[in-house]
Amino acid sequence: MINIGIVDDHAIVRAGLRQFFSEQVDLRVVGEAANGRDAVELVRTAPGLDVLVLDLCMPGKGGIDALATIRAEAPDLGILVLSGYPEEHYAMDLIRHGAGGYLNKECDPMEIVTAIRTIALGRRYISPSLAQLLAQQLGRKESGPIHEDLSEREFQVFLKLAKGETAGDVARSLALSIKTVSTYRTRLLQKMNLASNSDLTYYALRNELIE
Repeated sequence: MINIGIVDDHAIVRAGLRQFFSEQVDLRVVGEAANGRDAVELVRTAPGLDVLVLDLCMPGKGGIDALATIRAEAPDLGILVLSGYPEEHYAMDLIRHGAGGYLNKECDPMEIVTAIRTIALGRRYISPSLAQLLAQQLGRKESGPIHEDLSEREFQVFLKLAKGETAGDVARSLALSIKTVSTYRTRLLQKMNLASNSDLTYYALRNELIE
């Protein structure tokens, strides 16, 4: 039996996944959460959790922030990111930083089950569309988007600043000092050859990293 945790801020999505998983003889939902902060608590308390199905865009502590914390606290836990964003936007970076797989919410429901079963075995699930992306990027790393060269923490700070959060907001949500956030901001602006938070927002919108 594979024990699953579901993390999504929409109750109807959680209910739909819970019902669908209940129809599979080897899947059992042992806990749910509506945001990243509760997801971390779920990982700490849910009995025998094998795979966490994690949304990205949630209020408060989102999935990207939660992934880093969960990976640090439970390095062996399987994590399947199930997001409304297309795979080309986040999948490569999130898998590099610890996700066991990434699927868009428009995928076939049985693909979610296949991914969970694969990840529960300790393997990564690479969807056919992500495999195609990987093939396209082989041999042309240098021509990839600039944001792919950011570290995981730089990417987190970048997204928050691009969404209009202040340095204080970012510091509180990531448990950092304002000085540290300012250091990250300076570093990522240099890496991306940008000059201001407005430039970060424009870049993120242009690359469809935020809505």
